[in-house]
Amino acid sequence: MDLTLALAGLGVGIVVGLTGMGGGALMTPLLVLVFGVPPVAAVSSDLAASAVMKPFGGWVHARRGTVNWKLVAWLCAGSVPSAFLGVLVLRLLGDDASVQHTIKVALGVALLLAAGGLLLKAWVSRRQRGDGPPAPITVRPVPTLLLGVVGGIIVGLTSVGSGSLIIVALLALYPKLRANDLVGTDLVQAVPLVLSAAVGHAFFGDLHLDLTASVLLGSIPGVLLGARISSRAPAGIVRTALVVVLLASALKLLDVPTLAVGIVTGTAILVTVAVTLVRRAAAARDATRIPGQTSPAEDDHRLSV
Repeated sequence: MDLTLALAGLGVGIVVGLTGMGGGALMTPLLVLVFGVPPVAAVSSDLAASAVMKPFGGWVHARRGTVNWKLVAWLCAGSVPSAFLGVLVLRLLGDDASVQHTIKVALGVALLLAAGGLLLKAWVSRRQRGDGPPAPITVRPVPTLLLGVVGGIIVGLTSVGSGSLIIVALLALYPKLRANDLVGTDLVQAVPLVLSAAVGHAFFGDLHLDLTASVLLGSIPGVLLGARISSRAPAGIVRTALVVVLLASALKLLDVPTLAVGIVTGTAILVTVAVTLVRRAAAARDATRIPGQTSPAEDDHRLSV
């Protein structure tokens, strides 16, 4: 049992429980880049761990009523068979060095898409309120089914996407879905999705139980803790950190030099800190403004009119 790997699983589990994202997007690159696990073995072991880990987070959200079960049903109808198909395609490609490199590149591209999607989600979420009664959602069967099919294939091939990509696509399809309901729905639909992909890998003999057990030792308590927090409140800070980690992992998987990775991620952190400080300063000015008093910019606008 690798305790270092268990600690990594704990961190990833907390992120998954908080945001519904980051399982394959964080754990698979960690296995490949930090622990030196071959990409195919990393994908299969992460999927098996997710199949056990995600039900714990989904159970917390189901108890609190933050799951849209109609969305779950349509997503699973598309994702479960296509996830097994993704594993089959991976096996048909083989497992030589060129295929391992192809999987690394696919992982890198998937992580870049996930990071971009999270930025889009954060921008849209700031325009919504995450509290109050949930807005009524009209389920669109065909687009939701197609989303499940595409997500299932990506997950079967790379283990990335059961949260990071699908949750962003769900937000695009259903912008009125509350943040808590979004996370809960995604966690529950991911359970049969990753289970199907994990069964496919086990069927073809790719599963590494020692790696899976080490990851689960930390990830199960982590996802329980994260889910309890996320079912009550949004997790904007964690999403910001997740974007930075996804970006760094993607660049490393795409064989970008370490110096360049450091510069890009450092710049991203500085920009995030600067934007946060500017927003806090603006909020402080608004809080100290006397009711009925206008800002200098508003006075200039009135004079010009």
